[in-house]
Amino acid sequence: MPDLGHDVKEFKVYSWPLTNWKRLEKKITSPEFECGGHKWRILLFPFGNSNAPPNDTVSVYLDYADPKRAPEGWHACAQFALVISNPHDPTIYTVSHAHHRFIAEECDWGFTRFSELRKLFTVQEGHSRPTIEDEAAEVSVFVRVLEDPTGVLWHNFVNYDSKKETGYVGLKNQGTTELTKSFGWKSLDSFLQHDVQEFNRVLQDKLESKMKGTIAEGAIQKLFVGKMKSYIKCVNVDFESSRIEEFNGISNLHFVAFVPAEHAIIDLQLNVKGQKNLYDSFKDYVAVETLDGENKYMAEGYGLQEAKKGIIFQSFPPVLHLQLKRFEYDIQRDAMVKINDRHEFPFEIDLGEFLDETADKSQPWVYKLHGVLVHSGDLHGGHYFALIKPDRETRWLKFDDDRVTPVTDREVLEENYGGEALNGLVSPMQRNQVRAMKRFTNAYMLVYIRESAIDEVLAPFKEEDTPPHLKKRLDEERLQLEAKKREREEQHLYLTAKVITDETFAHHEGFDLATFDERNWPPSDLPTFRVLKNETYSTFKQRVAQHFNYPENQIRLWVLVNRQNKTVRPDTHIPENEPALTVEVIRNNMAVRQQNDLRLYLDVLPDPTKGTIMIFLKHFDTSKQTLYGVGKVHVQRASKVSDLVPMINERLRWTPGTPLKLFEEIKPGMIELMKPKLTFTQSEIQDGDIICFQVDISEKEHDLESQGLYSNPMQYYDFLQNRVMVVFRPKFEEPDHDHPEFSLILSKKQNYDIMSAKVGEHLRHDPIKLRFTTTHASNGTPKSILKRSLNQSVAEIISPTNYVSPQATTVILYEKLDVSIVELETKRSLKVVWTGIQNKEESTHPFLLPKTSMVHDLADHLAKQVKLTPGGTGKIRVFEVSKDGKTQKEFTGSEMIGNIPDPVELYAEEIPKEELEADDADKVISVFHFSREVSRTHGVPFRFVIKPGEKFSDTKKRLQARIGVTDKDFAKYRFALIQQATFKQPSYIEDDDTIYEHKFAPEDCLGLDHIDKSGRTRIGAGEKAIVIKG
Repeated sequence: MPDLGHDVKEFKVYSWPLTNWKRLEKKITSPEFECGGHKWRILLFPFGNSNAPPNDTVSVYLDYADPKRAPEGWHACAQFALVISNPHDPTIYTVSHAHHRFIAEECDWGFTRFSELRKLFTVQEGHSRPTIEDEAAEVSVFVRVLEDPTGVLWHNFVNYDSKKETGYVGLKNQGTTELTKSFGWKSLDSFLQHDVQEFNRVLQDKLESKMKGTIAEGAIQKLFVGKMKSYIKCVNVDFESSRIEEFNGISNLHFVAFVPAEHAIIDLQLNVKGQKNLYDSFKDYVAVETLDGENKYMAEGYGLQEAKKGIIFQSFPPVLHLQLKRFEYDIQRDAMVKINDRHEFPFEIDLGEFLDETADKSQPWVYKLHGVLVHSGDLHGGHYFALIKPDRETRWLKFDDDRVTPVTDREVLEENYGGEALNGLVSPMQRNQVRAMKRFTNAYMLVYIRESAIDEVLAPFKEEDTPPHLKKRLDEERLQLEAKKREREEQHLYLTAKVITDETFAHHEGFDLATFDERNWPPSDLPTFRVLKNETYSTFKQRVAQHFNYPENQIRLWVLVNRQNKTVRPDTHIPENEPALTVEVIRNNMAVRQQNDLRLYLDVLPDPTKGTIMIFLKHFDTSKQTLYGVGKVHVQRASKVSDLVPMINERLRWTPGTPLKLFEEIKPGMIELMKPKLTFTQSEIQDGDIICFQVDISEKEHDLESQGLYSNPMQYYDFLQNRVMVVFRPKFEEPDHDHPEFSLILSKKQNYDIMSAKVGEHLRHDPIKLRFTTTHASNGTPKSILKRSLNQSVAEIISPTNYVSPQATTVILYEKLDVSIVELETKRSLKVVWTGIQNKEESTHPFLLPKTSMVHDLADHLAKQVKLTPGGTGKIRVFEVSKDGKTQKEFTGSEMIGNIPDPVELYAEEIPKEELEADDADKVISVFHFSREVSRTHGVPFRFVIKPGEKFSDTKKRLQARIGVTDKDFAKYRFALIQQATFKQPSYIEDDDTIYEHKFAPEDCLGLDHIDKSGRTRIGAGEKAIVIKG
């Protein structure tokens, strides 16, 4: 048996010799044996326990011997192998192994098709005798009863109660609904893997602001803020430059540092990539860099000096959040990737050695692990769960959505280090499975608490700690839950009655009297009653009469039935003279027993003449293009269809003699013109039938049809049968007054041109200047642009959505164009953001050029629309911005614009004279803007010339001139050297530094750290910022 990695409580082998196999009972059990404190036995079906033909197979199981006498809630975890072997030669055998959690509901486990019987009775290849010889064999079981320290090993979690088992409850996974909305994300944003560090920081900012003016004010600062010192110290002279900053221990295994003056956050990243464990990551972070040779430090008053540069911590916060840097930007792929390397972390770590010698060391700086956040998956998706040790005494628990379970130390540490599995004892097949799982499941954030602060930070929770308003709300929610639970438990005692009235019929536009189960249309909103099944009809009728404010003797209720032609119509009224009649009997006998609801029509009337039938009327209004109910009439069966005409004219107060056409609504797809001279009996009209009428406008029918309107009910009913609701959203803009989100009802038979015309009418925009894009049904993202030239039907346009899910809402994205869609299909529409000579977004310029135009043609067109610097270079650079927002991706000019991927954001700037005139000794580097964290880029990156021997104080003056910033604003800028390839921390630059001396790799950049005023923020690689509302 393979090693499953669990401690073994006891191992035992039990053998059971059998003879006269063919005369054995159909089901037999072995004597009992004990293993691991439990009694077991072998359960054997010598001739099979399956649907296979008799005498075809052998079935054998390991059976828990007496489950009824075991204590309540018992379980036993066992790994076992069942063997049938030759009684004289044990090397001839058949074996199968398994593992199982034995419980009262599953007290035997094994193999229904253990082996074909004929194979056991015949000599198999490579053997000299059969397994069952002379009708004798030995049935054995090898049992390992395993330790289950958590109590949930191989648990199926059916009816598992987290609170009962652990004392804690989890949080229900909200998916893409309320939780994501509260963070300011749209549904699409939920598909991105958001940065836990950013979420944690935003959450703490929100908590801090809410705590102001309360007794909790300052708690965030007290719990999570420490101090650090960055320094450069000369080796040969007594000179040191240093800066003390506060940092918040929430980080990408990086800390977030606050500069007191501006509270700007600095990324102080501790590397995970290339580091074996957490201790090595800290050592790497405080490693001292020697500045010597060409890289000497310019010390004020001492000139170039050999120096030591580094960071040392002065204090750590009581609670330290460490986010392991599992997601990084890959410069080669120009994309974020997940790092799944092995990185070990301990239950306890002493951080004293990383503190400055002046730090207060009166108490040890020993930290205990109390939380691990685990991410399972890759960059594009996955699942988070948390491992938490709630206090000193409680064991580690796993919080996985709403389920909380105990876990072992191995599950906390080893299983979340990342990398490949170390368990070399499993079978090759299992090993591959384990490795595949481990490779993508690893710790993402660690929470350490200083040992001396644990009792204060994790103090026991008292009842008075709950605010009164929260207690009140929780009590109200509990009462609501109890009421809902009671309602669910009593559901079988009730049924739902839905009542159609003349008023609901008057507002119904569709088939029948109301919509119930139509595939492409929502059900009608009808008055609904929750009725006890054993409630008498007389009591129920009294309730209905009171609800609608009618005298009881003026109403009667008709039961609706599903006719064979798939219509739902009133069939018979409920008898009034049966006092014992209950609503359940009415449902079962007069309607459909299988239906959960009872569908009724409320008939308000003076007592009708005997021999009449009840007919419902609908009016098709050709001018309004509507079809609505106008009530019912009672007519004699022998009267003629034409007798309805004066009744309708009188009811609608039309001129007597107004000519009408009458149609019977037989079923969807069958609407027939009625013959006025026939009687209702001859026309096969019965109670509950529907007749539709319209004013006879034969001479105008052609005019209506030429306008794309319906001239008769048959056409309109066809539209109803094919109608579909389509939601239209702006493709690139957030919905607003000029670009609203709206829905239209279309027929599947209509085509692109009609759809475009209706959208254009709604938007008050020329339909020929609209472009449409279909969407993926699963997440609403753009799929493919619709070509007007194909003029597809609406059914063809929406068919992929309906294929995925018939009930899915069809969403189509629209763009308002400045040009005709016909022209656009041969040309490319592009917008270029012009940043001029000073890296400012001055204007946006739209262009419509032939798809064969080159990028240099685009630059020539742009030059005619923008103002270039007098005496400048007159040259324009067209570029994209890299996904991380740090560098330009310049076009050569010879690219064909039709080949540029869509969508694209294009930028253009005037190339400065300084750059064009730079000589071989100068370096041209990339410069970008960021705010507080290097990943929070904003604005547009640009290129800048650095000159040999120039102090940074002079470089800054040229930088200020290049970007045209005022002295007041520029004084708030900080400057950092960002080395991408080595994943180093940003090195903040001093005025005396000479950045020319840095050996720039192609990816290295100069970062300008300042508040974002551009409104063009990029988070990571295009990720949306988290905002917590409220």
